[in-house]
Amino acid sequence: MSLTKRTEIGSIEILIGGHIQVRKDTIIEEDGVELSRTYHRHVCHPDSDVTKEDQQVQDVAGVVHTDECKAAWEIALNAKKSE
Repeated sequence: MSLTKRTEIGSIEILIGGHIQVRKDTIIEEDGVELSRTYHRHVCHPDSDVTKEDQQVQDVAGVVHTDECKAAWEIALNAKKSE
């Protein structure tokens, strides 16, 4: 009987404003048969450091997090601070 635990990217979604929502799946298997799967979600904002993210997420951020997107995010953050 061999138990293994692994993680994989379950989904990557691009949200309004250039936010990237990432779902990581944690899978527990016994002899190759899946016993359980749990999910963890997090969001990468346009100003997030994605260098420690999975390569797939970095690739998506490279396309989505343009200078325009980052500037719009900065404006939104400043507007929220001034409220």
